[in-house]
Amino acid sequence: MLKTPPAPSAPAVPPASGHAEGVSNDEFRAVMSRLAAGVVLVTAHEPALDPEVPPVTRHRPDGGAPRRDITQGEDVGMTATAFLSVSLDPPLVLVSLREGARMDELLAEQPLWAVSVLAESQRHIAGRFAMRGRISDRLLFEDIPYVHGEVSGAPLVRGALATLECRTEQRVPAGDHTLVIGRVLTAHVPSAEGGPLLYFRGRYRHLG
Repeated sequence: MLKTPPAPSAPAVPPASGHAEGVSNDEFRAVMSRLAAGVVLVTAHEPALDPEVPPVTRHRPDGGAPRRDITQGEDVGMTATAFLSVSLDPPLVLVSLREGARMDELLAEQPLWAVSVLAESQRHIAGRFAMRGRISDRLLFEDIPYVHGEVSGAPLVRGALATLECRTEQRVPAGDHTLVIGRVLTAHVPSAEGGPLLYFRGRYRHLG
Protein backbone atom coordinates (compact mmCIF):
# COMPACT_ATOMS: atom_id res chain seq x y z
CA MET A 1 0.00 0.00 0.00
CA LEU A 2 1.45 3.29 -1.05
CA LYS A 3 1.73 5.95 1.58
CA THR A 4 0.95 9.55 0.77
CA PRO A 5 4.11 11.64 1.28
CA PRO A 6 3.80 14.29 3.95
CA ALA A 7 2.98 17.81 2.76
CA PRO A 8 6.02 20.04 2.62
CA SER A 9 6.33 22.28 5.63
CA ALA A 10 5.85 25.98 5.09
CA PRO A 11 9.10 27.94 5.00
CA ALA A 12 9.95 29.79 8.15
CA VAL A 13 8.77 33.36 7.99
CA PRO A 14 11.27 35.82 9.43
CA PRO A 15 9.91 38.31 11.93
CA ALA A 16 8.91 41.77 10.82
CA SER A 17 12.29 43.09 11.93
CA GLY A 18 14.02 41.17 9.14
CA HIS A 19 16.38 39.47 11.60
CA ALA A 20 16.05 35.67 11.62
CA GLU A 21 17.00 35.60 15.30
CA GLY A 22 13.83 37.49 16.15
CA VAL A 23 15.33 40.69 17.61
CA SER A 24 14.23 43.91 15.96
CA ASN A 25 16.43 46.96 15.53
CA ASP A 26 14.30 48.90 18.02
CA GLU A 27 14.47 46.12 20.62
CA PHE A 28 18.23 45.88 20.27
CA ARG A 29 18.69 49.65 20.53
CA ALA A 30 16.42 49.82 23.59
CA VAL A 31 18.44 47.19 25.43
CA MET A 32 21.84 48.64 24.54
CA SER A 33 20.72 52.16 25.52
CA ARG A 34 20.57 50.89 29.12
CA LEU A 35 24.32 50.33 29.05
CA ALA A 36 26.05 53.51 30.20
CA ALA A 37 29.17 54.25 28.16
CA GLY A 38 31.99 56.73 28.30
CA VAL A 39 32.24 59.21 25.43
CA VAL A 40 35.42 59.74 23.43
CA LEU A 41 36.47 61.76 20.43
CA VAL A 42 38.32 59.65 17.87
CA THR A 43 40.57 61.74 15.64
CA ALA A 44 43.02 61.33 12.78
CA HIS A 45 44.91 63.54 10.39
CA GLU A 46 44.07 63.09 6.74
CA PRO A 47 47.17 63.66 4.60
CA ALA A 48 47.06 66.10 1.74
CA LEU A 49 45.61 64.67 -1.45
CA ASP A 50 48.13 66.56 -3.55
CA PRO A 51 50.70 63.96 -4.69
CA GLU A 52 53.26 66.75 -4.94
CA VAL A 53 53.10 67.19 -1.16
CA PRO A 54 54.44 63.94 0.38
CA PRO A 55 53.99 63.35 4.13
CA VAL A 56 57.03 64.35 6.18
CA THR A 57 58.28 62.89 9.43
CA ARG A 58 60.43 65.20 11.53
CA HIS A 59 62.93 63.56 13.91
CA ARG A 60 63.17 65.08 17.36
CA PRO A 61 66.56 66.27 18.56
CA ASP A 62 66.11 64.51 21.92
CA GLY A 63 65.87 61.12 20.18
CA GLY A 64 62.20 60.67 21.10
CA ALA A 65 59.44 59.42 18.85
CA PRO A 66 59.39 61.14 15.45
CA ARG A 67 56.91 63.96 15.04
CA ARG A 68 54.70 63.99 11.98
CA ASP A 69 54.43 67.13 9.89
CA ILE A 70 50.75 68.11 9.92
CA THR A 71 51.02 71.38 8.01
CA GLN A 72 49.25 69.69 5.06
CA GLY A 73 45.95 67.83 5.02
CA GLU A 74 42.93 68.02 7.31
CA ASP A 75 41.98 66.96 10.81
CA VAL A 76 39.02 64.56 11.11
CA GLY A 77 37.03 63.62 14.21
CA MET A 78 34.02 61.59 15.33
CA THR A 79 32.23 60.94 18.60
CA ALA A 80 32.24 57.33 19.80
CA THR A 81 30.89 55.36 22.74
CA ALA A 82 31.93 51.89 21.52
CA PHE A 83 35.51 52.17 22.77
CA LEU A 84 37.27 49.81 25.18
CA SER A 85 40.58 48.36 26.26
CA VAL A 86 41.52 44.96 24.82
CA SER A 87 44.93 44.03 26.18
CA LEU A 88 47.52 45.25 28.66
CA ASP A 89 50.52 43.47 27.14
CA PRO A 90 50.74 44.72 24.47
CA PRO A 91 48.51 47.73 25.19
CA LEU A 92 45.61 47.46 22.77
CA VAL A 93 42.29 49.30 22.46
CA LEU A 94 39.28 48.84 20.19
CA VAL A 95 36.87 51.29 18.59
CA SER A 96 33.81 50.36 16.54
CA LEU A 97 33.22 52.45 13.40
CA ARG A 98 30.18 52.45 11.16
CA GLU A 99 31.11 50.82 7.87
CA GLY A 100 31.58 53.41 5.14
CA ALA A 101 31.78 56.35 7.57
CA ARG A 102 34.46 58.91 6.83
CA MET A 103 36.57 57.79 9.79
CA ASP A 104 36.27 54.15 8.74
CA GLU A 105 37.44 54.99 5.23
CA LEU A 106 40.26 57.20 6.52
CA LEU A 107 41.58 54.60 8.97
CA ALA A 108 41.58 52.03 6.20
CA GLU A 109 44.35 54.14 4.65
CA GLN A 110 45.80 56.00 7.65
CA PRO A 111 47.10 53.69 10.43
CA LEU A 112 47.66 56.43 13.01
CA TRP A 113 44.83 57.87 15.10
CA ALA A 114 44.06 59.22 18.56
CA VAL A 115 41.42 59.19 21.27
CA SER A 116 40.45 61.92 23.73
CA VAL A 117 38.35 60.77 26.71
CA LEU A 118 35.87 63.62 27.12
CA ALA A 119 35.08 65.28 30.42
CA GLU A 120 31.55 66.11 31.53
CA SER A 121 32.16 69.77 30.62
CA GLN A 122 32.84 68.80 26.99
CA ARG A 123 29.32 67.73 26.04
CA HIS A 124 29.26 70.37 23.30
CA ILE A 125 32.26 68.71 21.63
CA ALA A 126 30.58 65.31 21.68
CA GLY A 127 27.37 66.71 20.22
CA ARG A 128 29.17 68.67 17.55
CA PHE A 129 31.10 65.71 16.16
CA ALA A 130 28.06 63.42 16.32
CA MET A 131 25.87 65.59 14.09
CA ARG A 132 24.36 64.13 10.93
CA GLY A 133 24.95 66.07 7.73
CA ARG A 134 27.49 68.13 9.58
CA ILE A 135 29.72 70.88 8.26
CA SER A 136 33.35 70.30 7.34
CA ASP A 137 35.71 68.95 9.97
CA ARG A 138 37.92 72.01 9.54
CA LEU A 139 35.12 74.23 10.84
CA LEU A 140 34.22 71.78 13.62
CA PHE A 141 37.73 72.03 15.05
CA GLU A 142 37.93 75.80 14.57
CA ASP A 143 37.19 76.97 18.14
CA ILE A 144 38.11 73.81 20.06
CA PRO A 145 41.42 73.95 21.96
CA TYR A 146 43.63 71.04 20.95
CA VAL A 147 47.16 70.04 20.10
CA HIS A 148 48.46 67.60 17.51
CA GLY A 149 49.88 64.37 18.87
CA GLU A 150 53.65 63.99 18.67
CA VAL A 151 53.42 60.53 17.10
CA SER A 152 50.08 60.39 15.27
CA GLY A 153 49.65 64.02 14.23
CA ALA A 154 45.99 63.61 15.24
CA PRO A 155 44.19 66.23 17.36
CA LEU A 156 44.21 65.72 21.14
CA VAL A 157 41.54 67.79 22.89
CA ARG A 158 42.75 70.06 25.69
CA GLY A 159 40.87 69.50 28.93
CA ALA A 160 40.13 65.85 28.12
CA LEU A 161 40.41 63.42 31.03
CA ALA A 162 42.90 61.27 29.10
CA THR A 163 44.41 60.95 25.65
CA LEU A 164 45.83 58.06 23.63
CA GLU A 165 47.69 57.83 20.35
CA CYS A 166 47.33 54.56 18.47
CA ARG A 167 48.46 52.61 15.43
CA THR A 168 46.04 50.18 13.81
CA GLU A 169 46.98 46.54 14.35
CA GLN A 170 43.88 44.87 12.94
CA ARG A 171 40.58 45.67 11.23
CA VAL A 172 37.71 43.22 11.74
CA PRO A 173 34.47 43.48 9.71
CA ALA A 174 31.50 43.00 12.05
CA GLY A 175 28.03 43.38 10.53
CA ASP A 176 27.52 47.01 9.55
CA HIS A 177 30.59 48.15 11.53
CA THR A 178 34.35 47.75 11.47
CA LEU A 179 36.21 46.92 14.68
CA VAL A 180 39.54 48.74 14.65
CA ILE A 181 42.11 47.39 17.11
CA GLY A 182 44.99 49.75 17.79
CA ARG A 183 48.26 49.51 19.66
CA VAL A 184 48.63 52.37 22.14
CA LEU A 185 51.75 54.40 21.36
CA THR A 186 51.30 57.21 23.90
CA ALA A 187 49.01 57.56 26.91
CA HIS A 188 48.55 60.68 29.03
CA VAL A 189 46.26 61.90 31.80
CA PRO A 190 46.44 65.67 31.27
CA SER A 191 43.48 66.53 33.48
CA ALA A 192 42.62 65.07 36.88
CA GLU A 193 39.69 67.43 37.42
CA GLY A 194 36.03 66.77 36.67
CA GLY A 195 34.10 63.63 35.92
CA PRO A 196 33.57 61.68 32.70
CA LEU A 197 30.98 62.41 30.06
CA LEU A 198 28.57 59.46 29.82
CA TYR A 199 25.95 58.39 27.31
CA PHE A 200 22.85 56.64 28.68
CA ARG A 201 19.36 56.11 27.24
CA GLY A 202 20.06 58.34 24.26
CA ARG A 203 21.37 61.34 26.25
CA TYR A 204 24.70 62.70 27.42
CA ARG A 205 24.96 62.57 31.22
CA HIS A 206 27.48 62.89 34.03
CA LEU A 207 28.12 61.18 37.33
CA GLY A 208 26.40 62.39 40.44
